Parts: sequence; C-alpha cells; structure tokens
Amino acid sequence: MSLDPVIAAIVEKSNESPALSDGTPAESRSRLALGRAGIGSGPDMHSVSDQRVSCRGGAIRTRIFTPSDDVDGIILFLHGGGWVLGAIEDFDTYARALAAYSNCTVVLPDYRLAPEHRFPAGLQDAKDVLHWIADNRGALAAENAPLVIAGDSAGGNLATVVARHTIGDIDIALQVLYYPVADCNFETVSYKTHGTGLPLKSRDMEWFFSHYAPRDQWMNSDIAPLRSTDLSGMPPAIIVVAEYDVLHDEGVAYGEKLRNAGCVVTQRTGHGLTHGFIRLHNLCEPTLTELRTVAQEIRQACAGNLADRAI
Repeated sequence: MSLDPVIAAIVEKSNESPALSDGTPAESRSRLALGRAGIGSGPDMHSVSDQRVSCRGGAIRTRIFTPSDDVDGIILFLHGGGWVLGAIEDFDTYARALAAYSNCTVVLPDYRLAPEHRFPAGLQDAKDVLHWIADNRGALAAENAPLVIAGDSAGGNLATVVARHTIGDIDIALQVLYYPVADCNFETVSYKTHGTGLPLKSRDMEWFFSHYAPRDQWMNSDIAPLRSTDLSGMPPAIIVVAEYDVLHDEGVAYGEKLRNAGCVVTQRTGHGLTHGFIRLHNLCEPTLTELRTVAQEIRQACAGNLADRAI
C-alpha cells in the first residue's frame, strides 16, 4: 500500500533536512533531539524516577516508568538509533505510552553509544541492566513479575542478543522487536528498494555500522543475530517490520529463523509505515493501533507467565 498520509508528510519534510549520517554523531544527536517536541507528550505515570544503575563500564542513567500501583510485569526497553543516536528524552513519550497501555513498569536505560563506546559496550550495558532488573524485581513490581525485553531498530538488535545470552539464566516471558537490525547485508531487496528517499537510508546504516564496530566484526552474531547458528531456547518473539524500510527483509528473515529454531513467533508488517514509526503514536493512527495491539500481547504474555509459575 502507499505511505500513510501522515508518514508521507513526515518523509517529505525529512528529505529537506540532512540525513542521519550527514555530519558528526554529535550533530545527528542534536538534530534528533530537536524533534522531541513534535512527537508530543506521553501520559502521566503513577511514578517516574531516574536511577543510576551500576554496569561493568560504570553507572548509567536509567529512567523507570511505573503506570500504576499494581503492574502486570516489567519491560526493559532498549531504544533505537543505530547504536550511535538516541537518549532517554527521545523515547520518554513512547515509554510512557507503552507503560500505560501494557500496565507494566518500563525501564529505559541510557546505554553507552558508539563511537565513543564501541561494541560491545552498549550490549554489556543492556545485559547488566537486565540482571539489575532481575535482582530488583520486587522493588520495580512484584517478586514474581514477568520480564519482557523490547527494543526498536538497534535496540531490537540489542534486545534479541541479550535474550540469547541469558537463556537458562533469566526467564524472559517475551521479546518484542520493532524493525530490528538483524544483519549486515546491504544488498537485500528492501535495501535496494528503500535505500533512498526515506528517513533511514542505506548509507545511514553503513555509517551506523562503521561507528559501532570494525568491519571485520560485522558478521559476529552479537552484531548480526541473523548469523546465529543456534537460536534454540529463545523466548517467544513479536517482530514488527515496516513496509517501507531497508531493514524489512532481514526482520522477516530473522523471524523465520527463530521459528525454525522452535521459537514461537508473531510477525506482522506495519503497512504504509517507515522505519522509526513507533514514536509517532500521537500523530499516526496505525501506529497507535500497533501500540495498543502489542501492549495487549504483552499483558497476555505476562498473565500466561504468571499462570505457568503458579502451576
């Protein structure tokens, strides 16, 4: 289908501005920050607090969104931005909405970014914050609260790699991956079809990869999880790709690979949508519908996980 009208207007406007990969990482971070006001605000929370979470690379700022005094679970959300861009403030609105609709505490860490902190710094932070959540579950929700790990784009990449690393160690009820970076192949059909003229360009992805890790490491399964040789034992997954996105094909392929490894996978496409759409729920009805859908799926996964524990 054609681009959603709201998305089409955003794309037209974005094409008047520099690409994500134009300039330095600091300049691109500043441009991303300028867009915060345009996405609107999120709902009020029962409580919001910033904490310093000790990780192996040092303490990192982490924001905790609690929507009610009786939450259903805990979501670790890892933001996108190609491992180079993004901050808590860029995803505050989305984290509030996700918390409100899912009735889960959302934990949003300011993990270290490249190129100042290259691979595996961000991955280490994500793993360490997950362990911190598991150790402090009772303070964030209830002692038996289910854990969900989620992320978009590079955050989806980190989320699924962390899920693989913690098999048999931490019980994860669900992984939610929005248009995840799953591979380093810039020759897929979706790269060739959608590599120009959209908010995320093929040259942007090559720029992100070059900042994140040396080229000879790109096929490492901790960077390109589609290259993983063993995905057995992974938690159930929800993978949502955007129709107009260079990452479309690898997201679909990763879902198929998880399914072939025995993982329960729910996979769907955001038709008429582009990369980065999840933050636009205040502006775009299909994005709001997707938010409500995934929030309900998270609630169901949390309820099922609690029932299993009670048996």
